[in-house]
Amino acid sequence: MDDCGGSQPACRASGVMDKARSPASTRAGGSQQRTPVVPLPLDAIPRATYRLQLHRDFTFADVIKLVPYLADLGISHVYCSPYLRARPGSLHGYDIVDHRTLNPEIGTSEDFQRMVETLARHGMNHVCDVVPNHMAIMGEDNAWWMDVLENGGSSAYAEFFDIDWEPQDAELRGKVLVPVLGDPYGAVLERGELALAFEPAHGTFAVRYFSHRFPLDPRTCAPLLVQCAVESCDVLDAEAMDELRAVSAALAALPARDETDGARVDERRRVAGECAIRLGALMKAHPALVSAVERVVARTNGIPGTASSFDSLHALLEAQAYRLAFWRVASDEINYRRFFDINELAGLRMENHAVFDATHRYVLEVAARGDIGALRIDHPDGLLDPARYFNRLQERYRELAIDFGTDDASLHGIYVVIEKIAASHERLPESWAVHGTTGYRFLNLVNGLYVDSRARSRLDRAWRAFVGDEAHTFEQACYRGRRAIAEGALASELAVLTSCALRIARADRGTRDFTFNSLREAIKEVAARFPVYRTYVDAEGGSKQDRRYVDWAVARARAKSRASDAAVFDFLHDILLGVAPPGAAPSTAQSVRQFAMRFQQFSAPVAAKGVEDTAFYTFNRFVSLNEVGGDPDQFGIGIRAFHGATADRAEVWPQTMLATSTHDNKRSEDVRARLDVISELPAAWRLTVRRFSRMNRSRKVIVDGQPAPSRNDEYLLYQTLLGTFPPYDIGASELDAYRERIERYMVKAAREAKVHTSWVAENRAYEDALTSFVGGILRGPAGTPFLADLRTQSELYAWFGMLNSVSMALLKVTSPGVPDIYQGNELLDWSLVDPDNRRAVDYDVRRTQLAQLTALAADVQPSKLNALFASPYDGLAKLWVIWRGLGLRRTYPALFARGDYRPVSITGARKEHLVAFARTHEKETIVVVAGRLFASLNIDVGALPVGDAWGDTTLDLAFMGARDGIDVLSGQAVAVARERVPASMICRTFPCALLHFPNTSGSRRTATK
Repeated sequence: MDDCGGSQPACRASGVMDKARSPASTRAGGSQQRTPVVPLPLDAIPRATYRLQLHRDFTFADVIKLVPYLADLGISHVYCSPYLRARPGSLHGYDIVDHRTLNPEIGTSEDFQRMVETLARHGMNHVCDVVPNHMAIMGEDNAWWMDVLENGGSSAYAEFFDIDWEPQDAELRGKVLVPVLGDPYGAVLERGELALAFEPAHGTFAVRYFSHRFPLDPRTCAPLLVQCAVESCDVLDAEAMDELRAVSAALAALPARDETDGARVDERRRVAGECAIRLGALMKAHPALVSAVERVVARTNGIPGTASSFDSLHALLEAQAYRLAFWRVASDEINYRRFFDINELAGLRMENHAVFDATHRYVLEVAARGDIGALRIDHPDGLLDPARYFNRLQERYRELAIDFGTDDASLHGIYVVIEKIAASHERLPESWAVHGTTGYRFLNLVNGLYVDSRARSRLDRAWRAFVGDEAHTFEQACYRGRRAIAEGALASELAVLTSCALRIARADRGTRDFTFNSLREAIKEVAARFPVYRTYVDAEGGSKQDRRYVDWAVARARAKSRASDAAVFDFLHDILLGVAPPGAAPSTAQSVRQFAMRFQQFSAPVAAKGVEDTAFYTFNRFVSLNEVGGDPDQFGIGIRAFHGATADRAEVWPQTMLATSTHDNKRSEDVRARLDVISELPAAWRLTVRRFSRMNRSRKVIVDGQPAPSRNDEYLLYQTLLGTFPPYDIGASELDAYRERIERYMVKAAREAKVHTSWVAENRAYEDALTSFVGGILRGPAGTPFLADLRTQSELYAWFGMLNSVSMALLKVTSPGVPDIYQGNELLDWSLVDPDNRRAVDYDVRRTQLAQLTALAADVQPSKLNALFASPYDGLAKLWVIWRGLGLRRTYPALFARGDYRPVSITGARKEHLVAFARTHEKETIVVVAGRLFASLNIDVGALPVGDAWGDTTLDLAFMGARDGIDVLSGQAVAVARERVPASMICRTFPCALLHFPNTSGSRRTATK
């Protein structure tokens, strides 16, 4: 999921996730039986996707305008961010409040249908982003949540949200904690910020707190109506007074909200609704009653400065099915599951079929009609049982497809990818009814190919020498980050898990002496050491892979623990795998399974917040590797490893997405491509960062006894500047805009690091010092010594980074899988983490450039190709590669969707600077040749790695026999007449190659079905 801002500092999110598989690991999956994913016909598999962020300033109408351009680019599916009804003003759509309707800020149903029809006319469809794990609450726009607050456990939606109605705190039993207040409850109450109000439109009373509405249990409104009757007895006629008293009596007689009998619950809902209608009509007909109600409301609301005057309002609030609280209370006492630590996003119980149907029916009906071509599932690791959810998704889609008469769809199911983070040693369970992930595995794989692994120790020494005591290992950073989240932001979730473990322990005399504290410490340690986001133990147990990860985490936690009784880890090991003690009662066995599955919902956010949103901002050795789904300890990917991972993907997940930039990434693909050059020039980098620091040290100030910003934050800043600073002349206004972007980014990075400031406890002095430092060194004119030096350095990193970007783009559009382009990234884009990467995209520029390339394609000549690099940072070369590659995918869909994968052997002095592979389907063949580590080729800035730059490097194409083909990128003919073909011939005029060898024995084009 993406960054969702809340009204309180603690209400925020993180980037999240995805990764697919590792070729080196053993295949293993969960025990869940699979709803088979029948191979899809080619036209049901996205050929290429293009992610668009929809919101009030970019709507369905804007998508419609963009469709012709995307079709020309070669896109088959627009990949939409969530477009169901979300919190007003949402810029991301993940804060959904109603799964049954479209977001009116994005468009009407007619607008949506026009988009669908426009896509269809261009032979396209779209991917719908489904958000099953959570909903937005607070405010007043989530009808389900409002009903829960009003009716508590008797609400029709009480089981929709993952609420613990029987928490440890006796005062919260039967209630839900609502941590929404900006200050402690008493202070907020006595300032008069909580205000009772009558709502004529609803015929009900509610309490307001700024934009938040808190409905009242109808029974608790009866005393208010009694007071209103007393206030208006002299002005109402007898009939009206009788009606007012009758409504009051009916409310007082309502079944209590802890009622469990179905008929009584229905009676409560029916009578309360009737009373609201009657009361609204009564108020409308009798203005004198309105005045009486206003006086009762004013008296109840109290007078600021007179504490006792708020006793009535306090008593009224205490009688509700919720307890209003200071937002900081959430980490210790909250009793509903959240998305990570965001109070405003409440977890849904998707394992409940009623919840699934209520949240998915609209989307699946639209998909079954054919108006949605694919589904992207957000954050499935937050679900209790992801495998069962995926099964249900495909089953329900097929049922609806049959209802709509969509025979092919009912047979094959629908294309589904999931936002899943997997460690490099983790296998995505093959039993899952999905087609892959959203591409983070590929993102980190292909980026690693452009990192020189030989520089690891030198960059490590450079970082440690610069930051001193702030340096640490990545393992230490992950452990500290995870543990801090477990005992801080997610402490309440930890307490719930510990209570469950304690009940299990007390049920057996061999474990009954384990204490709450010892169990909590053990659970916390295991979560902090866990090698993956989560396991997938379900009602049928765990897989071999699950056992391996639990074994590892428990062993590490035991070895590092100072606990006096290590037996607690043996106990924890078994229940984490869902294994109950021998002879355990059925209720205990059920509790064990519940614990194991709940722990999995706990370990995932601990990892996401502790690693992605903490460790990645403190371990600043080489931040190109600090990416969602990445492992900075895996310093670079060799050519052999790249081939192994790609061949594995081609075999097992050939339809998975391939991402390089996403809405959740920490920095764009092109920033990473520039930063990767640092690994090729470690000595130059060390001198540069030292020089920068000397030039800027006078701009530091003392905060809390230490120079600010810290050396670690300063080190991050210099990497950020070399990855993003424009390598060309810029005016004052552009420099000002850039400076503001970097200032905002560095404050966000410092808060995520949680060392000198944080989202929960902002250190304004440190943040001001950081902002002042950034602003000072980036304030013009451009000729100042530091800016001049930065410009010179940025030209070096940007040139070789551009070559990296072009090469990466070629690998993405030709590798096994479905290439995805994040909005605007078909050109060079030097954006950082959200909200920086949510800025508006200039599509007029992109349309113009694609038109230029269309003209070039009509007559490809070396001089014209060189012109693509004349203005190297306009992104024309990258766009050319993407457009030509996607065009080939459109012409030969089977080759790319089902073609096999074959590494191409390379020899010569510069063999480590090229990666090549072939893909073949029914004798249709492509050979892809992409350069890497360009700075190490010893070519000058501005020079292209073509022709003689490749020296004696050759490619072994003997497996092809004698074939004639064409380089789709350069337009040159290629004849393979001997075993070894010189790289200088293949890359004669363009720095990479996409060779196409048609099937001359039959039809050149593969059928699309």
